[in-house]
Amino acid sequence: VLRTLHSLHWKSLWRKVMFNPFFLFSRSVKFVDCGRRDHVRLRSSDPEDFRIEGDGLLYAARSLRASSARRTTVVIHAQDVETRERWHTQVQLTSPLHCHTVREIVFLGQRSNSGGALKRRRRDWVIPSINVPENSRGPFPSELVRIRSDHDKTRSLRYSVTGPGADQAPTGIFVINAISGELSVMKPLDREQIPSFHLRAHAVDLNGNQVENPIDISINVIDMNDNRPEFVHQIWNGTVPEGSKPGTLVMTVTAIDRDDPRTANGMLRYKILAQTPESPTSNMFTINNQTGGIITVAAGLDREKVPQYTLIIQATDMEGNAMYGLSNTATAIIRVTDVNDNPPEFTTDTFYGEVPENRVSIIVANLSVTDKDQPNTPAWNAVYKIIGGDPTGRFAVPTDPASNKGLVTVIKPIDYEISRSYVLTVVAENDAPLATTMHLPRQSTATVSIKVIDVNESPYFEPNPKLMRLEEGMPAESMLTVFTAQDPDRFMQQTIRYSKLSDPAGWLRVDPANGQISTIAMLDRESPYVQNNLYNATFLASDSGIPPASGTGTLQILLMDINDNAPHVFPHEAEVCERPEPNAINITAVDRDIHPNAGPFAFELGSRPLDVRRNWTLTRLTGEYAQLSLKIGYLESGIYEVPIIITDSGNLPMSNTSYLRVKVCQCDHNGDCVDMERIVAAGLGTGAIIAILLCIIILLILVLLFVVWMKRRDKERQAKQLLIDPEDDVRDNILKYDEEGGGEEDQDYDLSQLQQPDTVEPDTIKPVGIRRLDERPIHPEPQYPVRSVAPHPGDIGDFINEGLKAADNDPTAPPYDSLLVFDYEGSGSTAGSLSSLNSSSSGGDQDYDYLNEWGPRFRKLADMYGGSDD
Repeated sequence: VLRTLHSLHWKSLWRKVMFNPFFLFSRSVKFVDCGRRDHVRLRSSDPEDFRIEGDGLLYAARSLRASSARRTTVVIHAQDVETRERWHTQVQLTSPLHCHTVREIVFLGQRSNSGGALKRRRRDWVIPSINVPENSRGPFPSELVRIRSDHDKTRSLRYSVTGPGADQAPTGIFVINAISGELSVMKPLDREQIPSFHLRAHAVDLNGNQVENPIDISINVIDMNDNRPEFVHQIWNGTVPEGSKPGTLVMTVTAIDRDDPRTANGMLRYKILAQTPESPTSNMFTINNQTGGIITVAAGLDREKVPQYTLIIQATDMEGNAMYGLSNTATAIIRVTDVNDNPPEFTTDTFYGEVPENRVSIIVANLSVTDKDQPNTPAWNAVYKIIGGDPTGRFAVPTDPASNKGLVTVIKPIDYEISRSYVLTVVAENDAPLATTMHLPRQSTATVSIKVIDVNESPYFEPNPKLMRLEEGMPAESMLTVFTAQDPDRFMQQTIRYSKLSDPAGWLRVDPANGQISTIAMLDRESPYVQNNLYNATFLASDSGIPPASGTGTLQILLMDINDNAPHVFPHEAEVCERPEPNAINITAVDRDIHPNAGPFAFELGSRPLDVRRNWTLTRLTGEYAQLSLKIGYLESGIYEVPIIITDSGNLPMSNTSYLRVKVCQCDHNGDCVDMERIVAAGLGTGAIIAILLCIIILLILVLLFVVWMKRRDKERQAKQLLIDPEDDVRDNILKYDEEGGGEEDQDYDLSQLQQPDTVEPDTIKPVGIRRLDERPIHPEPQYPVRSVAPHPGDIGDFINEGLKAADNDPTAPPYDSLLVFDYEGSGSTAGSLSSLNSSSSGGDQDYDYLNEWGPRFRKLADMYGGSDD
């Protein structure tokens, strides 16, 4: 049965003249299939203008223009493809030109007749929703509905709306004419942003009094197909094992459409557009058009041939309608994962190697295989096993992880004299088992032929170590035993030589040819080289091979004790008090021998000196201990040597007289020595005396060094006094004196200050290097002969004369070293005037001939000023 659910009214399209083909009808024609829906096909009578989908949705196939006809009829036909039964129904389309353009919503209130007796009570109305398509092109404002109250006939009213889109954000979308009540939309709407609006309409009089109760208006934004599907990821990655059966799910891709999923605008369909590569077929995969699940549809996935496929996936809305739907694409990369469908195969049937005997952890041969599976995976990694030719387990074949080769390795020593060659059978497998769908090939095996190389092996002693028992005291030149070694090289004619490697006490000798061992000294069990009665000696056996090899053997001699050591007393020193109480000393005996040649011991006091037995008494406590005590009531403090005879219990007993050094001293009530005599009696030891002597010697050396240093310091001080500071030497300077008044007769001068400068105290000598500004430069200056020091002159005159003589006889002395200029100090000096030159106004009357008497240094000056006119 076919029936129409609604008639379609064009007036809901806001007076449009041109209609969008993708949103003309939102009504459906429902078919009651009676269980035969999959076999029924729907079609319209006017397929060029209208089309119908399988779910009954009717669409405009092209843009339609409103005609003058009031109604348009479309016939929908249905046919069962199996039984050929047919049905049909009609759909009436009404033109908006013949319909009311604006819907009216009326406020309904209470009414009464003139007498007030008849009243009509207000009823609650459910206002149907207003549907407004999104993305409308206008014109704007576009009227939606008119709000009217029954009271507008008797009074003037004002209308308003509130809510989101009107007076709340987003504002300005809906406005109402306050007088006419016409509600209009001001701009295009977007369902993806706001799918619906809920407004409230109000009616008030001019005074603002509410006339009607507010009514709710619901505006739904009708979806249009204005959004393309968008894939969640532009590139999808998936894997599928090679050899997978058809129908294996690989991955699922997902796309999202922002349009209304309840309409065809948001219903997506998936499709595979392309497959790369197209091997072995172009349709290796298919996709569920509704869920996006990619599955395999053909067999033959082989990673070794095609490791990866690339699919172009398309998602289309409008339920996949290619003509009206919007679409988008994404890329699906499918990687074919490896399974163990290729066993390893040896590159050759036989491998060869060789190994020296007695070598372990050495690689004999490298076994190589080929495997077509993906490298470095369990399906490619090879595992090698020896299945024959190695009954004693002397070889192993680990795998090199980098090259996947089998390394034939020796893990146990190989003896050439036992086996000269080995032939191993090795099988190669993978870590992962072969795929169950694969036909197993023949077992991959190889043969490894190994040659053993003979080498010179070391001789070995048997047994090693060798133990023998001997009594101590065996004399020198006694033959002990023969300690020989065996040569494992049976196929080599070699001789063995013997030598001694270790003999700590130097008691033994070995014959180089036959290994016979004899003594060269007496064996002593009490030697420090014997530990726990056991003496160890090591011998070396060397063969004559090239290169020679050697081995060592140890001879252990267990020495049995004989009574060859006498006991002695212990301790060697003791202290007792002068009085008998308390004054006992416990002593024991020490014997280097062992049982039965040691204790129990017999203790006895010696008979000499005679006063020993008179002063002391010895009491035997046990076989190991005895007690020594004073026999008399008082013994003077001092050190006493008490002889004690001790006898052991050997088969042939041995006795020894030991002296116990006893210190007798005054004691307190506890029996401890308190006087200083015991300290004096003890004396100083050798170490203390040596330390005291060293301190004395060091002290004497320090005193001697101090004396030498003082003498050297005095010499340096005397040498410094001989160095005359240039500023203090009156011979080398022009001295300037301050004005001092009327001569020297009223001055008490110390003329000793004008004597030799070396008589001045060292503390007054200026540091070396300080010079006056009017002196000659100090660098560089020539070296002049040292002038002899004149004896200490008694007065300044003798000093000056001596200086003049020295300057006249010194040809290298500068001229300003002799001429001294003194300030005028007045007349009447007891020393007389130092100036012999009288100043004159002309200078012509002056006689300068006397300058010739001053020496050769003043002759040039005499020639210039004295003599004749020429």
